[in-house]
Amino acid sequence: MTDERPMAGRVAGLRERKKRRTRDALLRAALLLFVSQGYERTTVDEITDAVEVSQRTFFRYFASKEEVAFAVQDLVESHFYAELGSRPAAEGPLEAMRNAVLAAWDTVEEAISEAVPVDLYMRSYRLIESTPALLAVHLRRSAELEERISRLIAAREGLDVDTDPRPRVAVAAFSGVMRVTGRLWGQGEDTSVAAIRRMTEAYLDQIGPALAAGWSRPPAAAQPPACAPADRLRPS
Repeated sequence: MTDERPMAGRVAGLRERKKRRTRDALLRAALLLFVSQGYERTTVDEITDAVEVSQRTFFRYFASKEEVAFAVQDLVESHFYAELGSRPAAEGPLEAMRNAVLAAWDTVEEAISEAVPVDLYMRSYRLIESTPALLAVHLRRSAELEERISRLIAAREGLDVDTDPRPRVAVAAFSGVMRVTGRLWGQGEDTSVAAIRRMTEAYLDQIGPALAAGWSRPPAAAQPPACAPADRLRPS
C-alpha cells in the first residue's frame, strides 16, 4: 500500500504557506493604509479591497483593526523578550535590558522582514506614537510587557518579584527611557532604525547618572528668567 503521509504533509504545508501569505498581505495593506491616510480613517473594507478578499477572511486572521495595527509590534516585542532571555547571567538587570534592546534593534529587520518591510514598520510605529487611540492601547500593552519583563528579571536574579521591589523598579526605569526615546524619535525627522537605536543607547546610558544621589548644578549660561528675582529662587 502506498504511504500517503508525505503527500498529506505537503498539502498541509502548502495550505499553511497560503494562509501565511494571506495574513501578511492583509497586514501590509493595513499598515500602508494606516500610514498614508490615518488609522481612524481606514476601514476594514478598504483593507480587504486592497487584498481582494472578503471581510470574513480578514476576521479569520485579525479580531479587529487594533489587532492588525499592533501585529508587527507583537513580533518586535517578542524579539526583544527572546534577546533578554538569552543575555549572559553575569550581566546585571539594567545592563541585560540595555544590551537586549540594542541587539533587538540590530536584528529587527530579519525578525519581521517576512511579514513587512522594516521601513513600513518604522512608519507604523511612528503612527502609534502620534495617534491618541493607538497610543492609549500602546501604553496599556507596555504595562503588560513590563510585568512580563519584571518576572523574567526576577527569575534571572533568583528573586521573588512579589516580595522584592527591585525587578519592577529597574524595569520601570528602563521602560520610562524607552517611552521617552520613542516619543522624541517620533517627533524627529529621521525615522530610521539607526536613529532610534542611537537615541535609545544614549538615553539608556543616562539612567545611572540620572538616578545618582546628587546632580551637578546647571551650566552658568542657564540663568533664571530676568523677571524672577534671583533671591526668590534660592533655597531658604
